[in-house]
Amino acid sequence: MNLPKIIQGGMGAGISSSRLARAVSSLGQLGVVSGIALDVILARRLQDGDKDGSIRRVADISATQGHSVPTAVAYDGNFYVGNLNTFPIVDGSSNVLKITPSGEVKTYATGFTTIVGLAFDGQHRLYVLENTTGNPFPTPGTGKVLRIEHSGEVVEIASGLFLPTAMTFGPDGNLYVSNVGFGPPPIGMGQVVKITIP
Repeated sequence: MNLPKIIQGGMGAGISSSRLARAVSSLGQLGVVSGIALDVILARRLQDGDKDGSIRRVADISATQGHSVPTAVAYDGNFYVGNLNTFPIVDGSSNVLKITPSGEVKTYATGFTTIVGLAFDGQHRLYVLENTTGNPFPTPGTGKVLRIEHSGEVVEIASGLFLPTAMTFGPDGNLYVSNVGFGPPPIGMGQVVKITIP
């Protein structure tokens, strides 16, 4: 199987256009889009008046959750939002919220740590990417992927990840995780790790 080449850098939210994404994908390559400062980009677009009317607030998470540092979102009929939470890290202090399209916010699942990614598989099971577990500050080798079963049971899918920062499902049904997303290694050590789902 030939995997696509990885494009590092050059694509960022609020900077890149659909034209660049189309050019990258038409070459059979995979671009990684940085989501850094999405909150600033969205706020600026709203301040500029949302000229085409394409942006609307679904819910104000801070109104009910305080400063929980939302970091991940997935959609499966409703929005699911995971939070990083504040430092020092407290195991089990991150949650997944379920937000209906009309803006109702409810806690969907609790007991996670430093959520940085959410994704649904083809069976509508939610996967949670944890950046660091068991340590008060970001720590390499402690990241995990967990799956929330329909019953609510949480199953560990992968562990030992090195400061992962994002994940997505590929068209092959496998999960792809950006590993060594930040931290102490030299530049260029980042990886995309393929996880075969049991």
